[in-house]
Parts: sequence; C-alpha cells; structure tokens
Amino acid sequence: MKIKSWLLLTYLLVMLIPLGALYGLYVSINAYYQDKNIEAYFEKWSIVTDLKDVLNNPALYEQQAYYENIKPLTSDQLMITLYSANGKVYYSSNPLSSNFESRSKVYKDLFEFKQNYGTIVYKEPVYENGVIKGVYKITIARTEWLEQVNTKTALVVSGLVLVLLLLYGGVIYFLNVRLNRPAKRLIEQMRAFAKGELTQSLPVKKDELGELTTSFKMMQEEITSTRERLDTAQRQKEYMIASLSHDLKTPLTSIQAYTESLLAGKLSDNEQQEYLQIIQSKSDYMKQLLDDLMMFTLLQSSTYDLELVEVDGHEFFDMLLGDYEQISIEKGFKATTVVNVERSYHVNPKQLMRVVDNIVLNAWAYTNPGGVIHIAAFELSNIPSWCNEQLATKFTKQGVYIVVQNSGATISDQQSKKMFEPLYQIDESRSNFGQRGAGLGLSIAKQIIEKHNGTIEAVPQQNRTAIVIWLP
Repeated sequence: MKIKSWLLLTYLLVMLIPLGALYGLYVSINAYYQDKNIEAYFEKWSIVTDLKDVLNNPALYEQQAYYENIKPLTSDQLMITLYSANGKVYYSSNPLSSNFESRSKVYKDLFEFKQNYGTIVYKEPVYENGVIKGVYKITIARTEWLEQVNTKTALVVSGLVLVLLLLYGGVIYFLNVRLNRPAKRLIEQMRAFAKGELTQSLPVKKDELGELTTSFKMMQEEITSTRERLDTAQRQKEYMIASLSHDLKTPLTSIQAYTESLLAGKLSDNEQQEYLQIIQSKSDYMKQLLDDLMMFTLLQSSTYDLELVEVDGHEFFDMLLGDYEQISIEKGFKATTVVNVERSYHVNPKQLMRVVDNIVLNAWAYTNPGGVIHIAAFELSNIPSWCNEQLATKFTKQGVYIVVQNSGATISDQQSKKMFEPLYQIDESRSNFGQRGAGLGLSIAKQIIEKHNGTIEAVPQQNRTAIVIWLP
C-alpha cells in the first residue's frame, strides 16, 4: 500500500473512532436511562409520597415555623426547600441555596416529576383556605445513576484512549519502518554517492519511497555512465594531444632541418628544389592533421548539424567516385568503380567527399602494390558482381550503399569494430603509402555518416576488408 493511502486511512480511523466511541457512549447511557427510568420513577415517587404528608402542613410556611421535624428527613441524597407564596425561602437543607427566588422560577414545573441528569425534582403548592400558602421542592440525587454513567464513561474513555494509543503506536512504528528508516538509508546512499564512495543496493517497495529509490538508481546509473564517458573522453583527449603532438613534431623537425640547410646557401639548385618539395609535403601533412583535428572537434559538438541538400543519385555518386579508379591505377593498384544509383538522396556533398576520401586513403595505405581495390555506389537491385556471399548479407535495407573493398592482410572482428575509434590504427608502423595519419579519418567518417542518419561498418574477409556505408 502506498504511504499516502495508508496515512489517509489512518487519519480516517483517528477521526471515526472517537466519533464511534461517543456514539456508543450515548447509546449505552440512553439504553440504561430507558431501563432505569420506570424503576426509578416508582422508587423515588414512593419517597416523594411519604414526604408529601409531612410537607403539606400549612404551618410550615410561616416566618417563625418549627422545622425540627423536617431535618431528620433530609440527607446528602435528599434535599427539601420550602418557599413562601412570593418566592421567599423559609427553609432549605441545601446550604448553597439563596434566600429568595423569583415567582416564575418557583411556580415552574409544578406537580411534574422531573428527572434531570443528576437529580429528580418535584414541586407542589400548599393551600390554606383555597389560597396558596407556600411551595415545597423535593430534590433527590440520582447517585446510582450517576455512578453507572460515570463508570460507562470511564470505560469508554479508557477504551478510546487505549485504541488511540495502539493506533498512534502503529502509525509511529509504520512511519519508522516504512518511511524514516528507508529515507535515512536513501539519504546516506545519496551522500555516499555524492562523495564518490561505494553504495549498497537498496530494496525497492511499491510505494512513494520505492519510486524515489528507483529514480535514484536510474540517476545513479546515468551519472555513473556519464562519468565513465567523461573519463574516457578525457583519456582520449589526453592521448590525442600526445599523439598529435608527436605527429606534428616529426614533420616540424624535418621542416626546420631542411629550412636551416636552405638558409645555409650551400645546396645545389636540384637539392634546393628537392628540399622545398619535402618542406611543402611536410606542411601539407601538418595542415591535414590540423584540419582533421578541427573537424573531429566540430563533429563532437551536439549543436553542430550538417546541412543536407537533395541530389540526383546517379549524377552525384558518379561524380563522387569518378576519379578514384584512375588514381588507384596510377598508384599501382588494380581498381574498379561501379555506380548504379537511381533515386534522389539528401546529403552534404562536401562532407560526403571527405568521408570517401578518408576511406579510399585508408584503402590505399593498407593495400600492397598490385593489390585490388573495388569502389561502388549502388542500391539493393544493383549489387556488384564482385560482392561475395558474406558481404552481400550486409545489404538488407532500401537506400544507397557505398562500398570500398581492398585486398590485404586479414583483420580480426575485434580490429574491425575498433577501426572507427579515434586514433586507432591497426598497424602502428608506417604504412606502405607515405606517412600514417593521426588516426582520425575513419572516426570522422563515422560521425559524418551518423549525422546523415546512416551507418558505417567494417566487414573483415579472408585477405580483404570492406567498408560498407548505408544512407537512407
């Protein structure tokens, strides 16, 4: 049961139990009153009848009357008061009575056997020669009645107090078990988590605290995951800075050495040209490194979105892949290019050119001289013939596929999954094609494709590797 529901139920019980007890007391007293009413009437009326014979004497209602015969008839349970015709008190066994009462009060309820809560009162006038001489009032205490009522009231009140104590005790125990203790444990776990200390698993109940505990666990998992991502990003950043510093330092050192040689003025014209070409090559390499770093940093931003434009599929992808076959052949590779795209697509042409450039450069770097490179852009109905059965299983969705496959060493599934991580390189040594880059090319390609809502993956095969891109 929810804590809120339990507290509302408890509040309802606390409100209803006293009302029920009061109603029960009223019913009990009323029932007792009904049972004792007739019995008390006859019992007390007999007393009144005996007293009437004495009190009907007109001689008692004079200023200097003799009352010694009346005093023995009174007690703490029975009181007699004698009034004159105009309300003056001649005699009263009640020491607290006044000396005079108004006529209206004296003559009120005459001849009525009136049963009040604590007393029974009877008043009757006394006549002499047809004229009211005085009025007597008999007051009988209802001691037994009061004792019974007080006893029942005490029992009901005691029972009510006992029930309320048990109820409040149960509420306090429940709040301690279901609210205070779990809340205290949850607060302790929150403080421990905030300090980076180990936390324990808390039980989850089906109440408000259970929902709060569940929310805390979800928050804890999310914060932990975010911390891990930030730690990974920080380590990656530190590694990237160190790697790029090394990659920039090497060509920079070469540029400095060749520049010093040129400034010395002792080189022949051919040597000067050769040194200038090397300096330009090293500068281009450094520029490419910095350009990759800037693009990688830009793509990391969640606010950076690529602007996509609609292009004719055949025209655009034919232009995109048109030059790579000839350049590959010139570099000493066997190459084929296939473009079979019919539909229109929304792409960012500049960034998609960067993606294909990075993938083809990677293929050139890891393909031995004389090796084979296949480049293709196609839709499901036009899969190239050189795609084997293993590769063809990757083509399942409508859209355009861009595939770059190169021959070379067989890579493992683990290596293929890590290829798109920043700074990861399968071969840390320099490749067969010039200097290795900073290792950001494929990571940049992956982020650009994801911003196209597409996918990119490496498919390792025997003595060949294919990079498969899908765009919707």
